[in-house]
Amino acid sequence: MLSNGELQRMTRRYTSEINMLIGPTKDIPAPDVNTNEKIMAWMMDTYSMNQGSTISGVVTGKPVSLGGSLGRRDATGRGVFVVGCEAAEKCGLDIKKARVAVQGFGNVGGIAARLFHEAGARVVAVQDHVGTLYREGGIDPVALSEHIGRTGSIAGFPGADEIKERSQFWSVDCDVLIPAALEQQITEANANGIRARIVLEGANGPTTPAADDILRDRGIMVVPDVIANAGGVTVSYFEWVQDFSSFFWTEDEINQRLTRIMRDAFAAVWHLSMEKKVSLRTAAFIVGCTRVLQARELRGLYP
Repeated sequence: MLSNGELQRMTRRYTSEINMLIGPTKDIPAPDVNTNEKIMAWMMDTYSMNQGSTISGVVTGKPVSLGGSLGRRDATGRGVFVVGCEAAEKCGLDIKKARVAVQGFGNVGGIAARLFHEAGARVVAVQDHVGTLYREGGIDPVALSEHIGRTGSIAGFPGADEIKERSQFWSVDCDVLIPAALEQQITEANANGIRARIVLEGANGPTTPAADDILRDRGIMVVPDVIANAGGVTVSYFEWVQDFSSFFWTEDEINQRLTRIMRDAFAAVWHLSMEKKVSLRTAAFIVGCTRVLQARELRGLYP
């Protein structure tokens, strides 16, 4: 475990080493696993010192007082929720009656769980790196977040029963399953046991290709990560735009813009999926590749 000073020195040295690779018009780092807004502030400060002036747009996910964006911390989880509501509508699922299971209870899973709870859904199962909780009547995500703040994990939470066997999480009877932890969590070994109608990929690459095929053949809708967890990078873009203009939006404005973009993205992929009779993942790849190829052609890069 690094001390705060060690972590800062490592971050600043690392930033100096990649100084030529990053920048507001190059690669723009943002926080993910084991990083936070404090680390992004150190990176921004180090890069700025090397450039000779403050350049806030070099990273996103910074503290608001240093040019960060309101709503950035909740953005990925909020995007998962927005897309989940759109997917539920297509499936004829009433969110107010939905049962939700969430793996991972950080800035993605925890926020998504809270928003589903506020919309009337029941969060029936939660799993983190320590344990697994289940309660058919619903787990209060706000109370669980407070418990995690005190103890560091979901273990010992009095508002639900603990499941000893971690693998049982994947067979919980639910309507919406949100893998929001690490990659390759849904595999050939557990895909046949999943009892959800919709899988929302809050994490990056949580479903293996073989498991993806199994879920498709079983008629389970998988909303791929490239759509489901795009809320974070979308608000990172908002932050970059605000830094360039030195004009900052309210959180309501940011959430409204995020919701519109997420809905439009899902609609485009959904319509193509129906038209081509392919999965949402394949449709997302088609949409993305088509837009890139069209842009290349318009720029005259093809004869």
